[in-house]
Amino acid sequence: MPFGVLALQGDFREHVQALERLGVDAVAVRTADEVAAVQGLIIPGGESTTIGKLMARYELLEPIRELVKSGKPLLGTCAGAILMAKSIGAAGKDQPALGVMDISVERNAYGRQVDSFEADIAVKGIAGGQVRAVFIRAPIIAAVADGVEVLAEHDGRIVAARQRNMLVLSFHPELTEDTRMHDYFVHMG
Repeated sequence: MPFGVLALQGDFREHVQALERLGVDAVAVRTADEVAAVQGLIIPGGESTTIGKLMARYELLEPIRELVKSGKPLLGTCAGAILMAKSIGAAGKDQPALGVMDISVERNAYGRQVDSFEADIAVKGIAGGQVRAVFIRAPIIAAVADGVEVLAEHDGRIVAARQRNMLVLSFHPELTEDTRMHDYFVHMG
């Protein structure tokens, strides 16, 4: 059974390629039947409002929630992290979202596109510890509830967290050659 990458908008191709570099069977996912046929799912970075509206239009919100309930791993990077949060700051109050993870996020917390940057950050549970993180209009995880493990911070802001079978990253691991974050995700299940 392959891993899936939600392919409605955003950098889904890069996630598929990262999984394939690990030797993992990966497929682009666009329908409820395709969600049901994967052993884990990645929601990529992109534009969270657009992705949320497309998930609602194509009736994918509930199938993805069911994937989480079944125990299969779900990874959200950047926009994907926003869509997984139970609470989205004022800028995202009206957007469709999954609301599956006990975190609060603030959209675009690192500024506009022109403010994008890269940094080496220490990530708990990753061999070698440091990963190169690419931040593009990145959200921050403003708060976590009990049961959510903080995996990484940058300048005192939470940028990676895990709750059971769910992983959120404010950054884009698919935009580097380093596949350790994808490997971590694949082995969460």
